[in-house]
Amino acid sequence: MPYWFEPTETTIELGQHTVKIETGRIAKQAAGSVVVSCGGTSVLVTAVHSSPRPGIDFFPLTVDFVEKFAAAGKIPGGFFKREGRLSDREVLVSRFIDRSIRPLFGDGYNDDTQITATVLSSDSDHPADMCAFIGASAALSISEIPFLGPIGAVRIARIDGDFVINPSPEQLEGNDMELIVAGTRGSIVMVEGGAHQASESEMIDALKHAHGEILTVIEKIEAFASQVGKEKLTLPEPADLSALESELRTKAESRLGEAYRIKAKHERGSSVKAIEKEIVNQYVDDYANEPVEVNTLAGWEGRRNGLSELRSNVKNILHDLGGEIMRNRVLETGDRIDGRRTDEIRPIACEVRAVERPHGVALFTRGETQAMVSATLGSGFDEQTIDGMTGRFKKTFMLHYNFPPFSVGEARPLRGPGRREVGHGTLAERAIRPVLPEHEEFPYTIRVVSETLESNGSSSMAAVCGSTLALLDSGVPLKAPVAGIAMGLITDGTRTAILSDILGDEDHLGDMDFKVAGTSEGITALQMDIKVTQIDWDIVETALAQAREGRLHILNCMSTETEDQLGGLAPRAELHEFAPRLEVLFIKPDRIRDIIGPGGKVIRAIQETTGAKVDVEDSGRVSVFGPDVNAVNQALSMVGELTQEAEIGKIYLAKVRRVTDFGAFAEIFPGTDGLIHVSHLAEGRVDNVTDILNEGDEVLAKCIDIDPSGRIRLSRKEALAEVAAQENESESE
Repeated sequence: MPYWFEPTETTIELGQHTVKIETGRIAKQAAGSVVVSCGGTSVLVTAVHSSPRPGIDFFPLTVDFVEKFAAAGKIPGGFFKREGRLSDREVLVSRFIDRSIRPLFGDGYNDDTQITATVLSSDSDHPADMCAFIGASAALSISEIPFLGPIGAVRIARIDGDFVINPSPEQLEGNDMELIVAGTRGSIVMVEGGAHQASESEMIDALKHAHGEILTVIEKIEAFASQVGKEKLTLPEPADLSALESELRTKAESRLGEAYRIKAKHERGSSVKAIEKEIVNQYVDDYANEPVEVNTLAGWEGRRNGLSELRSNVKNILHDLGGEIMRNRVLETGDRIDGRRTDEIRPIACEVRAVERPHGVALFTRGETQAMVSATLGSGFDEQTIDGMTGRFKKTFMLHYNFPPFSVGEARPLRGPGRREVGHGTLAERAIRPVLPEHEEFPYTIRVVSETLESNGSSSMAAVCGSTLALLDSGVPLKAPVAGIAMGLITDGTRTAILSDILGDEDHLGDMDFKVAGTSEGITALQMDIKVTQIDWDIVETALAQAREGRLHILNCMSTETEDQLGGLAPRAELHEFAPRLEVLFIKPDRIRDIIGPGGKVIRAIQETTGAKVDVEDSGRVSVFGPDVNAVNQALSMVGELTQEAEIGKIYLAKVRRVTDFGAFAEIFPGTDGLIHVSHLAEGRVDNVTDILNEGDEVLAKCIDIDPSGRIRLSRKEALAEVAAQENESESE
């Protein structure tokens, strides 16, 4: 074996699985490269960085999780037969990793950094996302990149009342809580998941249990990094800007303090920008007037770099000063930017049927955040087919979130949904899914679309509230209404303030972004991003309790606002007049051929005649979906005629098809004949059948027996007697 081919590995016992981390065998030109394996799943995770870019004042981090279908022994669907843009699942996993590691890089490190997790092998029992999480932490830890980790991550589910770490997809089918949790030694840093109306205490128990397992991952990666890790980059000592900070504090502190008291978002932002622009231009003008030798290329380059650095330093100091002012005011007085108390929710307005044609529509407004949410009902033909690595599956509920630029007063080109839109839509979908009716009870395909019209704090939670109202407006019988709230945290290590219903500035300048959605009974979705390295569990418990109070307040506002329209958050009794109608009936599987017909001739004729769609499943479940009640009823009648079964005791208007010496064969409905024996033609003796019936006659006949082979016996005599008895009874009444 060549001397440079010396792999090193370690293992982690995590829940019911053994996870192996290996480095030194492949992708050795990356700054950090590991292969993480669990069962038959293996993921290559690499970390690379570029040379520093002068003048850059932000951290350009990119995380990509990529599933290659070949890893599961599968060829992608579609015409091109190759992987294209990242799927929603790949985007979500990329976001999970990004949100977990982004706060954990050294101050002053702004190199372009990329984490790529490529699935090399995939089995159906060991999801690759957890391997990618652990791999990102390990690859960064052994690289020269100044990563302040390691971190650990696990999936935790509650199955039959017990917590299970990294369960298989098959096990997850029986769960009532599923969370992805990432953390450092001192705290959890990221949570994403949902539950079936779990209580706050149950959620805390799950997070604590997950953090205990995370510590095992961290210890193993630390030991691994000490064995094979590279020496970390030495970051340059930050320039001494104390004199400049003192000058700017004198010039801008009082002015920024007044600007951050302006309640309206755009007015506040314009005032802050005007102050920053004025002061930056003043320093730039002073710098430009300084006598500097620039008659050489190096001189001009130095002047340009110096000007760029000065501009960046002034902007950053003013930004930090504004954040300090806002944070101190909250911690000292409890006053927020818009004048609210820490636990106060902004005014809420709700309206349903704001426009005419959607099957269900709601306009939800909370402060300066507004969402218009529509719900559309469809049939089985509208289900979304997902072509995943482990196979194809269908979704009957979809929630899509859009964030157009005008919602924040910006002008930029419209493009397809980005990672933020995918993530927010998935969070809202996770919040609503547990309260949807069972598909057998309400067999519609449901699509919800949330259009953000205004945004200043948690438009994703506005999407949750609006989705509840839109679904109820469309007549979907939800198990319970759902509302969502975004929470924030500001702490200086000794003082702490938990903020309900945060603004955009409070999210940007705060230490935690914490979104909770649920019913009055419990939590259905949770998303948490913590930016500080240490947080007490007491704070998390207090935040969850405060979020519950806020959620109940929002639900109460939603109920009050729509009392006249929805009667206290109840579904409409009737579907919207423009909503299609769907009915389901069940037939014997051996009668499916009667509906389909040769080459599909019969079912096509039904659909062309009625305008309804007919979907027949192998189980005998027949779904009839039409634009209105008449179309559906007509199609149901046609299907019923084709598949109906004879019922003992029922009287039919039968048509005589054939006469024999011992009786007559009559058709009671298309394709089904029965025998009227000569003894059942009339009272008394009948010598000749033709004395009573002939071919083509229509006759009342009662079904009196069906033998095990399916042969039907009919009686004209009993049918006439029963009809006569009913007529006599009516006359006597």
